[in-house]
Amino acid sequence: MCLSELKVFIWDICIICIICIVVVVMKLLVVFLLVGTMMVLSEGFPEPEPGPEAKPTEGKNSVVKRAAGCPFDWIGFRNDTERKIGAMKEQLAALANRQNNSEKWIEDLERKVIFSAATDGSGAVGPFNTDTILVYQTVMTNIGDAYNQTTGVFTTSVSGTYYFTFFYHAGREHPATLRLYKNEQLVARSHDHKGGDDGADNGGNAVILQLQKGDRVFVRLLAHTHIWAKNHITTFSGFLIR
Repeated sequence: MCLSELKVFIWDICIICIICIVVVVMKLLVVFLLVGTMMVLSEGFPEPEPGPEAKPTEGKNSVVKRAAGCPFDWIGFRNDTERKIGAMKEQLAALANRQNNSEKWIEDLERKVIFSAATDGSGAVGPFNTDTILVYQTVMTNIGDAYNQTTGVFTTSVSGTYYFTFFYHAGREHPATLRLYKNEQLVARSHDHKGGDDGADNGGNAVILQLQKGDRVFVRLLAHTHIWAKNHITTFSGFLIR
């Protein structure tokens, strides 16, 4: 289940629970009003004459005592109803708290962006006649699905500060030049000269970038240069700092 579907599911559950609680509260209020109406009507009937030992009583409980002909405990019912409504309010508050926690969990999950990928092949990549975006086909990690292993492009899904790094292995037959771009802006590069007696070298670079949602980051292999791709020796990685 993807994040959007999970969020919709949680919202649906919360809405159903809230509707159920509201329905129960409304039913209790209807009963409350009906019983109150019955008590008011019962007070309109003549009261029985008190016996020789009976004494009139006044005070807050006089309604119950005067309505001796009615066996219903009005005050007890009212107190019980208030307790139930209070319990429902607590349940509703707890439900709202769980909903907030779920939304925070989803938001934190959406903000996790980490990827690491490597080139794959039997030997060198390049040289090409034009600058070419380097595609890292083997993906080791891609939390947030921001890196596209088909195009080699990282597309920012969450605005923030990111760390990127790229490493490569260079063969001595050709020079090796890699350039890291933010959209079409060059932000970092690494180069190795063509070697004679010098064996193959390793190189790389790293940057920290402030990105907005939709920004693209990728590595280009400069025209007429090459890198070694075998055994995952050339890599491209990045993650959201905050």
